[in-house]
Amino acid sequence: MLSDTQKASYAEDGYLMVENVVTEEQLGTMRSVTRDLIEASREVSESDAVYDLDRGHSREQPKLTRIKLPHKRHACFDDALRSSGVTEVLTDLLGADVTLLTSKLNTKAPGGGAAVEWHQDWAFYPHTNDDLLAVGLMLDDVDEENGPLMVIPGTHRGPILDHRANGVFCGAIDPADPLFERDRAVTLTGRAGSMSVHHARLLHGSAPNVSDRPRLILFFECAAADAWPILGANSYIHELGQRRFWEDLQDRTIAGSPCLSPRLKEVPVTMPLPPAGDTSSIFGMQRSGGAKSAFA
Repeated sequence: MLSDTQKASYAEDGYLMVENVVTEEQLGTMRSVTRDLIEASREVSESDAVYDLDRGHSREQPKLTRIKLPHKRHACFDDALRSSGVTEVLTDLLGADVTLLTSKLNTKAPGGGAAVEWHQDWAFYPHTNDDLLAVGLMLDDVDEENGPLMVIPGTHRGPILDHRANGVFCGAIDPADPLFERDRAVTLTGRAGSMSVHHARLLHGSAPNVSDRPRLILFFECAAADAWPILGANSYIHELGQRRFWEDLQDRTIAGSPCLSPRLKEVPVTMPLPPAGDTSSIFGMQRSGGAKSAFA
């Protein structure tokens, strides 16, 4: 699906925008299911296994930061991952064997939906090599006002910045870090059905949603199958044990087959420890860990 020019751009800059990666039918179904899930959150008063609630959430005005593991909530999201242009982009960039790390549907509510402070995904889940990326499928139009993703080109080829505050891993960099070049940030906007791609080491963040429309983006974080997680990262997979891990790995194989020979590459690794008080989501981690905001 991707041209040689697009692949070269991704290698150089660490991100891409790709249009029309799902069919109109797939997009329409995902939008409808998402709105049903948001509607159902009216009955939820605390964050749980399905929902991360934003501040001000209520039955009268549901406000979410995210729907967790959407590919497990409805088959339409799993279908977009495994049988669409999304799948083709993943294999173009990661090779024939691809593993899903996690999925999330970030649902920034209108009128101030929570910011995600600047960070590098790699800081959360280092692996034996860095052929990891995240795709962000836009379920609605995303513009400058409703909290779009922002990236700093080329930072995937640089160091991993410090993501600690107050002695714990807070999941965000300090905006005063001299290596944080905010003035070079690029904003990723697009029409529904478009998709962003960013390398796991790329610096990125997103401002609050100040518009009167939600910002619905479906994220899949994926790895080449020969990239194996390093023990101590913030992931449920480290709690599974050998047999359940093997079963789970097969379920998370998007394309090709699992790889049992990890590829070792010299990459910068700092473990995301000690943990913050709330590690249930990046929002809780940044809040409880005392992350300094670049959007205040």
